[in-house]
Amino acid sequence: MKFAQDIILTPVITERSMDLIRTQRKYTFKVALDANKIEIKKAVEELFKGVKVESVNVINCSGKEKRQGYHTGFTSKYRKAIVTVTKDSKTIEFFDNLM
Repeated sequence: MKFAQDIILTPVITERSMDLIRTQRKYTFKVALDANKIEIKKAVEELFKGVKVESVNVINCSGKEKRQGYHTGFTSKYRKAIVTVTKDSKTIEFFDNLM
């Protein structure tokens, strides 16, 4: 059984993600690699009370190639979810404090 804290890992805080919050009510999170859209929707609604999710878009991000001396390797791959909330739902307070 997956818990909501195991699905939603961290918020993504960039200029573009903050712009999406202000203009389109879209929040961006790093999520577990094996999480699907339905699980992400339930986890966001469970973690942030009063938030109603309209849609979820998921992006698989591959690791970037990094080099240290002679050796090359890759950073960890991750999955990113862009969650759109409905107009009548509450905002996520964590992001309100950042703006």
